[in-house]
Amino acid sequence: MAPAALVSNPANGSLTKQSIVKKDTTTTNTETRAETPLQAICYGAFLAGIPSHPTFAAHRLWALSHMTALFRHWARHGYNEGLSGHISLRDPEYPSLFWMNPLAVHFGLLRASDMVLLSDEPDEASPTHGTILAGNRLQRPANKAGWAIHSAVHRQRRDVNAACHAHTRYGKVWAAMGGRRLEMVDQDVCNFYGEALAVYENYGGVVLGSALGEGQAIAEALGEKGKGMVLANHGLLTVGATVDEAGFLFGLLERSCAVQVELEKAGGGKRAIGDKEAEFNFKMASTPETLYWEFQPEYDYEVAMSHDNFIDVTEEDLRIRI
Repeated sequence: MAPAALVSNPANGSLTKQSIVKKDTTTTNTETRAETPLQAICYGAFLAGIPSHPTFAAHRLWALSHMTALFRHWARHGYNEGLSGHISLRDPEYPSLFWMNPLAVHFGLLRASDMVLLSDEPDEASPTHGTILAGNRLQRPANKAGWAIHSAVHRQRRDVNAACHAHTRYGKVWAAMGGRRLEMVDQDVCNFYGEALAVYENYGGVVLGSALGEGQAIAEALGEKGKGMVLANHGLLTVGATVDEAGFLFGLLERSCAVQVELEKAGGGKRAIGDKEAEFNFKMASTPETLYWEFQPEYDYEVAMSHDNFIDVTEEDLRIRI
C-alpha cells in the first residue's frame, strides 16, 4: 500500500480524516484569523499541509512513491521521448544527493526501486562523482545529460527539492518560437507570473561533452525565484519544494504552452489579465502547500489504477548509509 505520513494525503483515492483539519471557531466577531492561501480555498474544513514524517526512511519512501506516481502520470500524457525526460528528487537525509530515473526505462514501467541515487558533486575527483549510490533495481545507467542539468539546479537552488524536465509537444513548439515568455491570458498560467517563469535563450546543444557547462547555465537562468522555465529549442523545466509541486507545475506549463500556441494560431486579439489581478492570482495559488495538493488527485488516481504496484520497497529497504 502507499506509504503513510504523520499527516497524510489520501493514498487510496478516498478522503480520510487525517487529510482534513477542522477550522478554528474560537475567534470572536471582532477578530479575524489569518488563513493561508490553501486554507482560503477550503470551505467547511481545511486540507492539511504537506505531510511530515517520523524518520528519514519514511520520508524517503513517501517521496519516492510520489515521484514514481508522477512518472506514471507522465506516461498517460505521452511525455515520453526516447531516452529524454527526467525527474529528480533531493534526498531528505543527504541534501547533496538526489534520486533520478534510470536511462532507457519507459515512464509507465518505473517502480520506486528503479530510481538511482546520485551526487550533485561536479568534481570528477570526488569518490561520489559518476557513481550510482543506491537503488537501481534494473542495473541501468543514469542519464548523464539529465545529471548535468539536475545536479546544477540542486546546487544552485537549495530551496528546490525536485525538478522536472522533458521534451513535450507544446513545450517544444513554444520553445522554438523565439524564446518568448508566456502571456497571462488565463487564471491558471498566473502560477508563472513575473519571475516565476524564466526563459533560457542560449541553446548550446545536447548537454554532453564540451556542452556539459550548459547545465550550470540553465540553472543560473532559472534565477532565485523561478518555478518554471522555457528552454529555447529544447523543452520545459519546473521545480518545487515537493515532487508533487514540480510535477503539477510541469503539466500546467505544458498545457499553458498549448493554450498560447492555439491562441497564436487563431490570430485576432488576445485579452491578457492585468498585472494586479495576475499578481493576486499568483500569491493565492502558487504556494508550496497549494501546489502540493494540486497534484494529489493525480496521485490518488495512479495509486488506484496501478493497485500500488509501483511502490515495491519498504522503509527498511530505504535505510541507507553513505
